[in-house]
Amino acid sequence: MAYERLTTPMVRDGAELRQATWEEALDRAAAGFLRNLDARGPESYGMFSCSRATNEMNYIAQKFTRAVIGANNIDSCNRT
Repeated sequence: MAYERLTTPMVRDGAELRQATWEEALDRAAAGFLRNLDARGPESYGMFSCSRATNEMNYIAQKFTRAVIGANNIDSCNRT
C-alpha cells in the first residue's frame, strides 16, 4: 500500500483542514504555546525526548523546554 505524504502544512479552520504556508503554521503553533503558557503557566508543559535522537537534538529539546518555556519537565527513555 502506498501512502501519500503531506508536502505542505495543514491548519484547522473550524472543522475543516486547509493548506497553509509554513509561516502561518509555525505562527499558529507558537500562538498555541503562548496561549497555554498564559492560561496555565510553564509547569503545564512537558517534553519527552527519545534515546534514538542525537545528543544535539536532545540538547536542543531540553534547552527549548528550560529557556523558552521555563519548565524543567523533561524526560526520556534514556534511563530505561
